[in-house]
Amino acid sequence: MVKKIGIGYEGYKEFIDNDMYYIDKTMLIRDVVEKGGKVTLFTRPRRFGKTLALSMLRTFFELEYDRDGNIIDKKRYFEGKKIMDASDEILSMMGKYPVIKLSLKSAKQPGFKAAFKALRDEIKSEYSRHNYILDSNKLSEEERRMFKNLSMGIDDEEFLDKEKYEFEVGRYATALKTLSECLKKYHNENVIILLDEYDVPLENAYYEGFYDEMVGFIRSLFESALKTNDALQFGVVTGCLRISKESIFTGLNHLQISSIYNNGYEEAFGFTQRETEQMLIDYGMEDRIPEAKEWYDGYLFGQTEIYNPWSIIKYVSSIAINHMKFPEAYWANTSSNQIIKDMIWHADEEMKRELDILINGGTIEKQIHEDITYDDIHESEDNLWNFLFFTGYMKKVSERREDKYIYLTMKIPNDEIASIYETQIRSWFDKQVKDTDRGVLNKAVLEGDTEGIENYVSELLAKSISTFDSDEAFYHGFFLSLLYSVPNYMPQSNREEGDGRPDIVLYPNRPKDPAIIFEIKTRKKYNEMEAGLKKAFDQIRDKKYEEGVLEDGYMGVKSYGICFCKKSCIVGKYDN
Repeated sequence: MVKKIGIGYEGYKEFIDNDMYYIDKTMLIRDVVEKGGKVTLFTRPRRFGKTLALSMLRTFFELEYDRDGNIIDKKRYFEGKKIMDASDEILSMMGKYPVIKLSLKSAKQPGFKAAFKALRDEIKSEYSRHNYILDSNKLSEEERRMFKNLSMGIDDEEFLDKEKYEFEVGRYATALKTLSECLKKYHNENVIILLDEYDVPLENAYYEGFYDEMVGFIRSLFESALKTNDALQFGVVTGCLRISKESIFTGLNHLQISSIYNNGYEEAFGFTQRETEQMLIDYGMEDRIPEAKEWYDGYLFGQTEIYNPWSIIKYVSSIAINHMKFPEAYWANTSSNQIIKDMIWHADEEMKRELDILINGGTIEKQIHEDITYDDIHESEDNLWNFLFFTGYMKKVSERREDKYIYLTMKIPNDEIASIYETQIRSWFDKQVKDTDRGVLNKAVLEGDTEGIENYVSELLAKSISTFDSDEAFYHGFFLSLLYSVPNYMPQSNREEGDGRPDIVLYPNRPKDPAIIFEIKTRKKYNEMEAGLKKAFDQIRDKKYEEGVLEDGYMGVKSYGICFCKKSCIVGKYDN
């Protein structure tokens, strides 16, 4: 019997206690100790296993007690796992240290005060988790008082008092250091600090307009906990994007960074080719291995090929229920795609040209640099592409050095990410169409001005991104949406007439007006467009579309062929 797939589970203990399917990433424990710095920052795209990894680290290192005050033996959580083959020195660290684990991902409020309160509540919760230390006499009265105050905080009414509010922000900016010192005094061991999704409050603050306030608080929190903290054994921080040292990690000279570019922990996050294939085999899906690769592979962490883990587990879970199910863009519903939307909706001509290249399977080259802030993202095109690379929307194909600069050749990683771009492009283009004055088009359609129709439609297509070349369904939907504004007519798509189904028929609301037929064709090359137009005419004649419309009782009918190629179209009047 195959094991349950742990969709939505982020706690390592849950995977073990419930015997769920787990791809063994426990050697990260050894690597953090042997290769990590005093503080190690892991930046990976959203949903690549960072939270589960921190939960695993906490499970291994944390000294925990049961309800009777006995130390919990952690070995049962790691039986049969790779870490049990590590050195005695590493294994001696199991269950040895007090651990502070804090997630910052809840701070997504529209203002700084509310976002700060969300972070404060997370810190208060961590104080409450460690309130057992108040039962001893190892803390001084002042330390006990401070601990109790920080585990409670001021109430909502006191937040209205500016002086009390500012004092509250200031004391929680150093609260992790205070907790570390208390835990060290109680356990007589240094503390391990694990901080998850550190950049979520910064991203939210950037889009909500209080970035500077949030940067100031996070900087103080990190400096006190990770820089000037004698009680720190080591720290691990995770996020999606490396935020510039100058803005957040000021003075953290002992910070070691592992990103998708500068790695060293290639297999710790995401699924390797071998792990993915084994999972598919375990669930009887060997035949879907090529499809999974096309949709969810394509990342390169260091020199290792990596699959999107969230998408793979969702894919396997869905196929296990319905083996005929098609792959989907699972990541699109979990990751923050605001940056993609912003990029496409505000793209200049150069960026549109580059998007054209990427969507059509090509590559672009950009200078790489990791030290950016959210404030910097829209300062230059290079910053935006760097952001997309480090957050998983682009992949490295190759790199080169020129003088002191490094340039990456990048492309869209896989079909899943391509579908995210395409969805946003369609949304953007639909908005462009909706906001366009269609009076000129309506006049051309009613007067049979084929050149006027061509010019209007081609001008609108010129503003687009060439995502949908030769995709007749796109052009059909696009042109149909334009025709809804033609006065006194109702457009119908693929309705039976004669011996077939014309692409679009404009049916008149008034008996004196003729029905109008449009038959649509697409071609990949400009020199094939006239042939496409002829094929449209042939279809109108052979399928007897006009005869069918007249048999419905309409007083007259006129027909047009229209052929699309990339950002151009030609229109011709059918003459029987």
